[in-house]
Amino acid sequence: MLTKRTYFIPVLILCIAFPAAALASADGGGPSSPQIGLASAVPAQVSVLRRSTVSFHRMIRVTVAHLEAVHRAKLRRRRHELFASLPGGVSQETLDAIGACESGGDPTAVSSDGTYRGKYQFDYGTWESVGGTGDPAAASEQEQDYRAALLYARSGSSPWPVCG
Repeated sequence: MLTKRTYFIPVLILCIAFPAAALASADGGGPSSPQIGLASAVPAQVSVLRRSTVSFHRMIRVTVAHLEAVHRAKLRRRRHELFASLPGGVSQETLDAIGACESGGDPTAVSSDGTYRGKYQFDYGTWESVGGTGDPAAASEQEQDYRAALLYARSGSSPWPVCG
């Protein structure tokens, strides 16, 4: 994920250069102007600088938001590609039937005592045994399908004695 620290140096440089450029252009002259220096500098109007700064900050926020959105989309695509094909030759229809029986097909379902979680009602130990991390109910549905297919390939329908 992109952090604010990633943009610190470029933003700092622009924050220094932008007002300096505005001050230089405020007196109407540049390097060819006969009066160069602080003594001959014309004070810039604060409202002009404030509008420019606000616009500049808005541009930075929009750019950062866009870059973060692109990054999130790449992560979603990569995650989808990772879990797109099911291992072990189990069909999606078989998994859907188990999921419908176990949780009504709800990937965020949690049993009344909190032991079994997600579409396939994994407990934490089983979830970790098939490579899952964290809370099964918080994982994407594609990841839950993938982990259930791994479990089905390893143990058949026995992990789901009622629904398998």
